[in-house]
Amino acid sequence: MVDFTYSTHNVNSIIKYPIITDKATRLLENNQYTFIVNRKSDKITIKESIEYLFNVKVIKINTCNLPKKQKRIGKYIGYKPNYKKAIVTLSEGDTINLFAEN
Repeated sequence: MVDFTYSTHNVNSIIKYPIITDKATRLLENNQYTFIVNRKSDKITIKESIEYLFNVKVIKINTCNLPKKQKRIGKYIGYKPNYKKAIVTLSEGDTINLFAEN
């Protein structure tokens, strides 16, 4: 195991925010959750930080580095930054509440 010191700063720098799209909500039925993570983090630190933040058991993690995309506003062309996406599969019975209830 990797020695991982848990602090709010370290965990927040690894897990940035969840992705809530049509595909990501379909994956919720299979107990899979999608997050944007730090590009330099590996699967072991992602797993440990998810387990620490949400108090769940992670079975599997799939990651992919997505390329930067071209963005055009009028005559100006720029780029959206590239990022890393992690799809986390949880064990049966564990859930993460992504939608806050008022």
